[in-house]
Amino acid sequence: MSVLDAVGNTPVIELKNIIAGIDGVSLFVKLEYLNPSGSVKDRAAKAMIRRGIYNGKLTKDKIILDSTSGNTGIAYAMFGAALGYKVKLFMPSNASAERKKLIRAYGAEIIETDPLEGSDGAYRKAIELAEQEPDTYFFPNQYDNFENLRVHYDTTGVELYKQCKPTHFVAGTGTSGTFMGVSKRLKSFDETIQIVLMQPDSPFHGLEGMKHMETTIKPKIYDESIADARISVKTEDAYKTTRKLASEEGLFVGISSGANVYAALELAKTLPEGSRVATILCDSGFRYLSEPLWRDL
Repeated sequence: MSVLDAVGNTPVIELKNIIAGIDGVSLFVKLEYLNPSGSVKDRAAKAMIRRGIYNGKLTKDKIILDSTSGNTGIAYAMFGAALGYKVKLFMPSNASAERKKLIRAYGAEIIETDPLEGSDGAYRKAIELAEQEPDTYFFPNQYDNFENLRVHYDTTGVELYKQCKPTHFVAGTGTSGTFMGVSKRLKSFDETIQIVLMQPDSPFHGLEGMKHMETTIKPKIYDESIADARISVKTEDAYKTTRKLASEEGLFVGISSGANVYAALELAKTLPEGSRVATILCDSGFRYLSEPLWRDL
């Protein structure tokens, strides 16, 4: 058994305290931060690396190259260390110190990019280098790689349906792999399951890893038609919910998880009795301790 074998099959739990006052509706969260590097991105990174090895595009003489806001980069770095590959990542310089330290601890290289250009700027730099030196790098391109979507269709969505049989699924999008793969899989099981997209309420927000799709480069794997509804979330509401998840449910998670749960709670208020809402807890809160969310502790 290796670290790759520890990915997936994460548990689902029902929240009991944070949903108090919303009668007749159940809220379930899938604990994706229990993957070995601490986030849902382990699934996609593993799938893209394994496909690269299988089709011969990732050889021992090549360096794994991609852009990241943090979590996929940490996963690449972990798998690179385990499998013996060098890893180089473009990353906005305003990413949290914890995420940078984790990546470097695994031995990967970070090239920091303009924070004002966000994840789009890092993405453009990765494309540029991959095109300049195709023989040096293996470029999975997580935003456009359908393995990112497929792994969630094949695993996460199947697990979630078996674990809690949701009537509604809520999640945000970064690369959109989790949202697209899980949503498509749930719809394949039951077309009546409602898909709700959570996204930041403006282009300038603090929901790290989440995209405001109207103002960013859209991943090729993203299809906006899958969503039956949308809920916009303010950064402040995501922060408050993230804190509540820790203090009321004992779940120490990241900001995007708080945003997902806030959107799920807002949705739950509108639903009839018997509804079962599910969402994703994307990553651990330990990689955000230096962020404003926790500075007053």
